[in-house]
Amino acid sequence: MRTTGTDPRLVFVYGTLLAGERNHHVLGGSRLVRAARTPAAFELRDLGHFPGLLRGGTQAVAGEVYEVTARVLTDLDRLEDHPTFYLREHITLDDGDVAWTYVLTPDTVSYTHLRAHETDSYL
Repeated sequence: MRTTGTDPRLVFVYGTLLAGERNHHVLGGSRLVRAARTPAAFELRDLGHFPGLLRGGTQAVAGEVYEVTARVLTDLDRLEDHPTFYLREHITLDDGDVAWTYVLTPDTVSYTHLRAHETDSYL
């Protein structure tokens, strides 16, 4: 599915929003479009009970792309504490498609003790 420009209904998820993980229910039956990866320009950090995506790394992060409604996007914003803890931003995926995702805010990075993600449980 090639997108032109940005489609606000496509969301790239990782971590606890993946199928089978504890927050997947927030997607509310949204349609799985496909598995996807970011370019090798991010870093996935372990924040204890969940991971956080950082720009500027060297990892290609695996995830899933969902087509969501405006209501689900609002629910995701609430879960991710956008724009305080995470920022919802457009990213270009490794195949050139564009989707929303949640990246850590600079304040979160500055004030949260971060350590490299040590397991593949969310990858």
